[in-house]
Amino acid sequence: MKLAVIGGGSTYTPELVDGVARLADDVKVTELVLVDPDQTRLGVVGPVSDRIMRRYGHPARLRWTSDLDDGLDGAGAVVVQLRIGGQAARRRDETWPLEYGCIGQETTGAGGLAKALRTVPVVLDIAERARSRALGDAWIIDFTNPVGIVTRALLDAGHRAIGLCNVAIGFQREFARLLGVPPERVALDHVGLNHLTWERAALVDGTDALPGLIAAHREELAVHTGMPASVLTDLRVVPSYYLHYFYEHDAAVAEQRGQPTRAEQVAEIERELLQLYADPALDRKPELLTHRGGAFYSEAAVALLASLATDARDRQVLNVRNAGTFGFLDDDAVIEVPAVVGAGGPAPVPAAPLEPGMRGLVAHVSAYEELAVAAALKGGRDRVRAALLAHPLVGQYELAGRLADRLIAENKRYLPWADGR
Repeated sequence: MKLAVIGGGSTYTPELVDGVARLADDVKVTELVLVDPDQTRLGVVGPVSDRIMRRYGHPARLRWTSDLDDGLDGAGAVVVQLRIGGQAARRRDETWPLEYGCIGQETTGAGGLAKALRTVPVVLDIAERARSRALGDAWIIDFTNPVGIVTRALLDAGHRAIGLCNVAIGFQREFARLLGVPPERVALDHVGLNHLTWERAALVDGTDALPGLIAAHREELAVHTGMPASVLTDLRVVPSYYLHYFYEHDAAVAEQRGQPTRAEQVAEIERELLQLYADPALDRKPELLTHRGGAFYSEAAVALLASLATDARDRQVLNVRNAGTFGFLDDDAVIEVPAVVGAGGPAPVPAAPLEPGMRGLVAHVSAYEELAVAAALKGGRDRVRAALLAHPLVGQYELAGRLADRLIAENKRYLPWADGR
């Protein structure tokens, strides 16, 4: 297949290319096209990506272009991994909400909504172009945050889309390492919404190893959650790192106020990575890339592509329609759960009901995501305020209004409707 990577100038790209080349038997990519409006970045990321492909002896043609239509023409799959506004916009998402006593984060809260408003219209435009230029059965794989909101917007518009995140595969690999077993033997009971998930079980040959993991390794596992080990013991699950914004909101705000933003850290890592990539002798992904984020992204993406192409009917954690999985959510909601993946796409695996603490938070955030999609598609201060009011990290009418005004002011250049409010 021809694989188009939209946002191909990202410093993530060599991670994806390494996976495509290294796992060549899993998916037959004949052409890999990196698409990005930033020709300077493409001029660095493209050549190092090609060198990685050649080092593995992969026969696919790899090229790069700023022409979206060229990249999409005849594509069998489209990976979307873009960041509208770059790290500068991310830095704003992570800072101005702190002035109001709220979390500054790029995927949740006011900052996450800002990113959604910038991103959803652009991704939908790309998807519409793909509808007319890619193959009729092409899938859009979204790695662009906030994944749940972007995926819901794509599905609502009728696109063949799947959301992908690396949180689940990261836990699978960590559990496998601690248990001393191959990762493919560990099946997760991973439930929730994107960046709002819990590991309820880690099944090894049908037996749940999670209670033993928590008992023996709770301190080590707690590092990956950003929370005290007692949280794992008390809840008897392993929450994702993003839950600490909800479970420890005030402490997280205080911590953010006292340290550099993640955007500043990533911008420095990206500068160093681009310098490394520019070395014509570099033909493998550098160790520094592990600090960029997105660990195991390539393995997750290649596994998904392979299952779609070969009708593997295997089990992967993805962002998909709820479709009755959790009765308290609308069928159209997008959830992050294990799904069986074949040529016809993913189907969520039946899941046990969520306990009340999870159920309430998931329902709350899912309602926010529905309103966030509406705000991204239709604009307007009232819709932005409504989404913020529904978010459990905001949830106060006057505060939601002040945040809405600031969000619009900070992102006016990306919101065509902003002048009319």
